Amino acid sequence: MRTTTTLRMSLISLKRNPTRTMLTMLGIIIGIAAVITMMEIGNGSKTSIRNSIEKMGANSVMVMPGSMRPPGGARVGAGNAVSLIPADADAIGSECPSVGAYSPVVRGNGIHVVFGNVDWEPGNIYGIAPAYLDIRAWSIAEGRAFTNAEVDANARVCLVGSTIVKEVFGGMSPLGCELRIGEVTFEVVGVLNSKGANMMGMDEDDCVFTPWTTLRMRVTGLKYGSASNTSSTIADSPGSKFAISGLALYPEPDSRITRDHLFYSKHTQLNQIIFSAVSVEKIPDATREVSQLLRKRHRLKVDQEDDFRVFNSSDFMNMLNQTSTLMTNLLLGVALLSLLVGGVGIMNIMLVSVTERTREIGLRMAVGARSRDILKQFLIESVVLCLSGGIIGILLGHGMSLLIEKVARWPIGSSPEAVVAAVLVSASVGILFGFYPAWKASKLDPIEALRYE
Repeated sequence: MRTTTTLRMSLISLKRNPTRTMLTMLGIIIGIAAVITMMEIGNGSKTSIRNSIEKMGANSVMVMPGSMRPPGGARVGAGNAVSLIPADADAIGSECPSVGAYSPVVRGNGIHVVFGNVDWEPGNIYGIAPAYLDIRAWSIAEGRAFTNAEVDANARVCLVGSTIVKEVFGGMSPLGCELRIGEVTFEVVGVLNSKGANMMGMDEDDCVFTPWTTLRMRVTGLKYGSASNTSSTIADSPGSKFAISGLALYPEPDSRITRDHLFYSKHTQLNQIIFSAVSVEKIPDATREVSQLLRKRHRLKVDQEDDFRVFNSSDFMNMLNQTSTLMTNLLLGVALLSLLVGGVGIMNIMLVSVTERTREIGLRMAVGARSRDILKQFLIESVVLCLSGGIIGILLGHGMSLLIEKVARWPIGSSPEAVVAAVLVSASVGILFGFYPAWKASKLDPIEALRYE
């Protein structure tokens, strides 16, 4: 019997009971739809991670205070340096040949900004040096960036993101306007180009940048000049690029200053140091040089943990990719389990179909159909069921992905490989789970089959 004839007969058999046919395909439809959705969401996550890393700066590296030790608090070294300080940033820039630009970073948490009658809490208020913008590949859309001279002078100038322009200034140009940050008034000198959301979905444009010295001294720390009582007992940090003339706010640590000293902890600790390697290829060298330098500066012994953490863009990408891949694989496992259940369902229905059509099988054999013709017909029915379910599942899965993208604003990425795999898996499930019912039908005795009631 020709394959086309067998295929036509299989389709006729499936059309006899459309409700059963659709219910039989349901397991395959759900399984394939889940596979397609998970693959497209996983691809979208990886693309989002890659884009976010590029926004961070392809060769940027961050140094954070505290060790990697789990709960119990971040430890500090046995030496006098208890955290990251401006002198550490200076040393990184001057003593690490693989390091290009660098910037201290301080954060202002929970601080509101006010303009007119608008009160707003930005997602990020950072105190930085001008090099931060180059490291992050963050350009100015309007106005200018502040200068190193303004950092040294603790100038009350700031840059704002596009979200701040929209929410605080009502979309008008903020250049020259006075923006109150906490209790201190700043002049807006520049507007940052939009970067959009980062890999965690947070709006990077909801930000305000000031000179780090100004944010630390005027906003988050003591008021300007309030350190006068301390300046006579603590020496200035020698040779620091970011030293504050006339104020001993950032001294080199020595035996006279303890880690519990309130003034020291408020005015010398940095929340972060960010730097760029001279090239992407030099990131491992830069990371190693910085780690060795900070261990030396913090006087850590060989058997002691680092009291800092170094993260580069590759580390972030690998960590997030591993997490994304793990979650995708777990969800794929659930989807494949659904496919397995669907395959078992198809085998059960095909066995029922063989039983119901026993007399038909016997009659066909009696008029000349061979066992292989019967085997082929039932196998084709099973494969057609699975392929039809697979195609519907592919369309449904892609539709679900588009819905998730629109409603949850979660990025998706099309996956041609997943579509091809879904078709192949559907056909394989049809062959695997349809073979036994088809074989059982082909082995029926024609005489016994004709006697079946």
